[in-house]
Amino acid sequence: MKKIIFCATLLFCNILLLHAQSQYLGVQIGFTQPITRLNQPIVNQEKVLNPTIYNGFKAGVVYDATLVAGFGYSMAINYTFGANKTNWEQIGQHPYPRKETYNFYHQIEIPVDWQYKFEIAQNTWVILYTGPTLQCGLSFLQDTHIQNQPNDAITSTSADRYTMSDVSALKRINITWGIGAGLQYEQYFLRGGYDFGVINPYKESMFTTHDIYTRGRFDQWQIKLGMYIWSK
Repeated sequence: MKKIIFCATLLFCNILLLHAQSQYLGVQIGFTQPITRLNQPIVNQEKVLNPTIYNGFKAGVVYDATLVAGFGYSMAINYTFGANKTNWEQIGQHPYPRKETYNFYHQIEIPVDWQYKFEIAQNTWVILYTGPTLQCGLSFLQDTHIQNQPNDAITSTSADRYTMSDVSALKRINITWGIGAGLQYEQYFLRGGYDFGVINPYKESMFTTHDIYTRGRFDQWQIKLGMYIWSK
């Protein structure tokens, strides 16, 4: 069955390539804000999704094809990095002990966008697009610093949220659906949009009867600047 699916996918891609009116291959780099929207583990039926923003960047290669009358698709392979730092917060009822957390996020993603381009001036196009993105997390490191008293040394612990053994563990695989717009002038382009997470990022296999309501999603803002280095 896997071989049949693989062969069918190759055949479909070849058909698209053969019927493409124009094709481009390029590179892109951009700013991104991955956002985890999570409720609190072990808080039964908590519906509030608390956002955490990770500022970062992405870079990759992109293939763009127009099939007919401005309609086509765009595929890319991107590397994404994001990071953030929390403020010091107390643990318990007193100012000390307190903690702060650093998060570092690395992933590979493959967006597949169906798009429509329309020309607004010579060699200048506006782009509208939508489509899914498959994301694979490489690591999601969480470094926690703890200080027990004002003059005490700060101790730190590190964990990967993909390999944790409790309900805070997250899945490596995420799927989003994005919408966005862009502008292309000759071989240069600018694209920006928002991706909505469509699956629960928590590992449900970790859940017990007390935390089965743990929910969330993994979104991201992004804006990318690129250049096509080959066209046909």
